[in-house]
Amino acid sequence: MRTPPRWRSVLAPAAMAAALAAAALGGTGAAHADDHDAPHAATPAPAHGPQPAHPAKPDHPAEPGRPQYPGKPDQPVHPAKPEQPGHPAKPEQPEQPVHPAKPEYPVHPDKPQYPGKPERPVHPDKPAHPAKPVTPVKPEYPAHPAKPVHPEKPAHPVTPEKPAYPAKPVKPEYPAKPAHPATPAKPAYPAKPAKPEQPSKPAYPAKPAKPAYPAKPAHPATPAKPAYPAKPAYPAKPAKPEYPSKPAKPDYPAKPAYPAKPAKPEYPSKPAYPAKPAKPEQPSKPAYPAKPAKPDYPSKPAKPELPAKPAYPAKPAKPDYPAKPAHPSKPAKPAYPAKPSKPDHPAKPAYPAKPAKPERPSKPAYPAKPAKPAHPAKPDHPAKPAYPSKPAKPEHPSKPAYPSKPAKPEHPSKPAHPSKPVKPEHPSKPAHPSKPDHPSKPAKPSKGKHSGHEDKGHGGHEGHGD
Repeated sequence: MRTPPRWRSVLAPAAMAAALAAAALGGTGAAHADDHDAPHAATPAPAHGPQPAHPAKPDHPAEPGRPQYPGKPDQPVHPAKPEQPGHPAKPEQPEQPVHPAKPEYPVHPDKPQYPGKPERPVHPDKPAHPAKPVTPVKPEYPAHPAKPVHPEKPAHPVTPEKPAYPAKPVKPEYPAKPAHPATPAKPAYPAKPAKPEQPSKPAYPAKPAKPAYPAKPAHPATPAKPAYPAKPAYPAKPAKPEYPSKPAKPDYPAKPAYPAKPAKPEYPSKPAYPAKPAKPEQPSKPAYPAKPAKPDYPSKPAKPELPAKPAYPAKPAKPDYPAKPAHPSKPAKPAYPAKPSKPDHPAKPAYPAKPAKPERPSKPAYPAKPAKPAHPAKPDHPAKPAYPSKPAKPEHPSKPAYPSKPAKPEHPSKPAHPSKPVKPEHPSKPAHPSKPDHPSKPAKPSKGKHSGHEDKGHGGHEGHGD
């Protein structure tokens, strides 16, 4: 039996005391042998004889006892939490105005019963459709006649040459642009290696000539289609009987008027918004310089008239195609075999009744929560300072003539920001009680020579005794 290493230190002195007491009483191997022989002599084994006596076990050397670990000190008792002040009493809500009772709706009169629908007349059976005529066998088609040779189309007349467009007008001279600074010379790239010459592509093999198609057989002349038989006339439908008139609905009683709703209270008037300062007037924008006038483009010359298109020669008339033969008759569709009837499924057995669910015990009531402390009153916000008046914008200078740009005017210095009011300090929070310090753990004693074997449970002396 393996004992945990925590209890071995406690069992070591007890095991040593039992071993010393057995050695003092003169216990040898013979005494152990007699004890073992007695039960075997009373009930001998059927197949094996009595077992031989075990040799005397050598006494284990005395091992000094290990010191016991001191007990854990008592944990300090935490101080009791202070009672939290209760919530302030909630203000009572004002009583709501009592609305007058709604009037009762009048009882609706009973609706009259509508008369039953009359029976529909029985229509006579519809006549059967006549049988469709049988289509004759489709004969072979005759050969198509050869296409006539069309005459050659006349050549189109030569169109005259297009006249040249007039010269574009000369653009006005614009002021000269400043010259760009000279860019440094681009470094010369190293010479690229010459690409190897690719071999020439082999020619594709010649395609074989297509074989000539055989001549189609001539189609025979199609016989005339037989006329359908005359459709029989349907019998006249019987006239429907007239439905009886419905009874008139009774008049509903007048709906009572709702009582007048109570008047809503008047809301307090909102304070007037402060007047905003007037915006400064923007300076007038300078006028742009006049653009040079574009010269008038010369008018385009008129397009020459194209010559009249020659008339195409008349095409020869197409030959008449032979009449197509009638389609052959199709065989009648065979009737499908009757489907076998499905076997009836056996009836399902009745399920046994489920046992009733046990009732759940009643839920215990939660303990009452402690009252929360009242929140401190918030300080009043300081009055907001008035906005400073904006400085007047400077007048823009007049725009100079192109191409040079005017110098930017100096911006006026910005006024200093007004000093902000000092925020009030937040109220101090109550201090929480400090937690007690945990006692320090006792120092571990020095381990012996065979401490590793005892921890793993592979060689402890007290383990053999169990």
